[in-house]
Amino acid sequence: MIRKLLIANRGEIACRIIRTCRDMGIATVAVFSDADANALYVEMADEAARIGAAPAPQSYLNRAAIIEAAKRTAAGAVHPGYGFLAENATFARNVIDAGLIWIGPPPDVIGLMGDKRQAKLALKEVPFVPGYVGDDQSDDALIHAAAEIGYPVMVKAAAGGGGKGMRLVQNSANLAEALASARREASHSFGNSTLILERAIQNPRHVEVQIFGDAHGNVVALGERECSLQRRHQKVIEETPSTALDESLRQRMCETAVSIGRQIGYVNAGTVEFLLDQHRNFYFLEMNTRLQVEHPVTEMVTGIDLVRLQIEVAQGGSIPARFNFYGHAIEARVYAEDPANEFLPATGRVSRWHEPAADHLMNSKRVWSWSKIIVDSGVRSGDEVMAHYDPMIAKVIAHGDTRDDAIRRLDYALSQVYLLGIRSNVGFLRRILQHPEFAAGNTDTGFIERHAEQLLVDDAPPEVALIAAALAKTISDAPPSDTTHWRNNPYRPIRQTFRHGETTYDVLITPESNAPRNQFIIQINDAVRRVVFTPLPEGEGAGMRAFTLEIDGHRQTVAATCGGSDDWWLHSAAGTHRLIWISPLPEGQRSSENAGSLRAPMPGQVIAVAVENGQPVAMGDILLVIEAMKMEHRITAPYAGTVTAVHYRVGQTVEAGVILLDLQASE
Repeated sequence: MIRKLLIANRGEIACRIIRTCRDMGIATVAVFSDADANALYVEMADEAARIGAAPAPQSYLNRAAIIEAAKRTAAGAVHPGYGFLAENATFARNVIDAGLIWIGPPPDVIGLMGDKRQAKLALKEVPFVPGYVGDDQSDDALIHAAAEIGYPVMVKAAAGGGGKGMRLVQNSANLAEALASARREASHSFGNSTLILERAIQNPRHVEVQIFGDAHGNVVALGERECSLQRRHQKVIEETPSTALDESLRQRMCETAVSIGRQIGYVNAGTVEFLLDQHRNFYFLEMNTRLQVEHPVTEMVTGIDLVRLQIEVAQGGSIPARFNFYGHAIEARVYAEDPANEFLPATGRVSRWHEPAADHLMNSKRVWSWSKIIVDSGVRSGDEVMAHYDPMIAKVIAHGDTRDDAIRRLDYALSQVYLLGIRSNVGFLRRILQHPEFAAGNTDTGFIERHAEQLLVDDAPPEVALIAAALAKTISDAPPSDTTHWRNNPYRPIRQTFRHGETTYDVLITPESNAPRNQFIIQINDAVRRVVFTPLPEGEGAGMRAFTLEIDGHRQTVAATCGGSDDWWLHSAAGTHRLIWISPLPEGQRSSENAGSLRAPMPGQVIAVAVENGQPVAMGDILLVIEAMKMEHRITAPYAGTVTAVHYRVGQTVEAGVILLDLQASE
């Protein structure tokens, strides 16, 4: 019987596991890096143990430190969550050899299925995408194999997943660079640079089947999940059931998934992933030998707490013989990133995090209560989002009797989510949910790219955001004793100027004569509005203001915070917007910085420098590669020119905004 469990992970999945353990009466031990010492999951756990410095290799990937923490705290079991060491066969063996219970499949099964190449060689009577899984890993062998397979081809890390070490190559001219980049990322992420090649199936559906096995030889399928909506080969929205399957196809895919589980003696939670082509042929893609990020959608339609079932199976329990399915569930992943800027991860301090009310309660044994909304999050107001870890900070999951019910409920829940202080993808997620093709179920892995013009926009700030920012700025500047908005010229309005992108907005504020202090006449361009401003006391504090704005009789609730002297974040029913306040004072002397300097878009580590001083480059050429948040980010030339200075070398860490190199434009 497990009485204390160590969670070898962080963030929202650690919080999720803690909730189930509390319900089961199991004490929890959190592990934390120096960067996470004050994190939410650390506070939620019964105990916590430091395991190292902020970089993951020194903490969350440090097997010895985690095992030592389990022994020091007298934990009896280890749950790996997902990511980090969850699919590391050596770590699973280390846990078992230390006399601890491993919440997952046997180490040899993890090792087999964690290597895509070995998995394809081992499985029988399973449909595979044509490709190359040979021993010869030389560039010549892979280039020759790609020519035989036919372009486009997909380069994949044999030992990984989650989009890391994966490259789509359209023609032979791009293959050598893709091989080098994929090897580098695979080696950094998984410690294994082995690659495989697969024929690229154009715009397939990505459908996975949740399986569960126990130590008594039982393996069952708990239905499928549609995971086609992806960016950078990583999922952003998942749902069940899939709109692509009828009952016959669903049964065949589930039977194949169960067959794979039985062939390898699978125990605990696992996911078999398939690609579905336009002719409804399905192919085995890979198996994830762990709990999936999107497991809550399966929980919501089956009523089964999968984390609880994992723990019970690890203690020798049996899985239920039958499962009932009810309704439709859909999940959206909330990332700290900028969709309008190639999904560049965002870092910084969370000025304000707010999420919709949710119900995590469970009833008897393994079964969830029929919640309509669940939020799995790992951040709070004031937390720091850092470049060391994955940028996913929360998941919002909705359940409905029908797919339309679930979509509508999720869209409304996301309207209540706001992350002020750093960029997020919440608006992007809502645009997907509101897209007519998504509503019709017409999705595939190319959906986001195909509809980029509608989805990847940085919306202009609505009138309510401009008015809210102007009033919040004006009131924040006023001394506490000012009750009259005194000005040298009472007939001259207060002017607040903001910039969004390349556009500047002037907002003119005039307190209404002979009216209460909270009533204003506000002009934006030619529009004149009568506004009533009413603070909400519960929203005050920590630099955040919550208030209602009544604009010409239309009342809305707004949250505002200042992320710095010039940086304002606003949230209303129209979404979250960032505005830069422009000072009316004359600008100081401008920097003499080279106009061609290229700055780091985020903190990270330089892992490749492709140019040298004096080298001519063409627009689009790769200059440097930075690794941040477990992904590679290429710095490319914005125009043709000549490199005049390179300021960093491979292995050096960089802060956001530092000058990486100077590039003089060609005349």
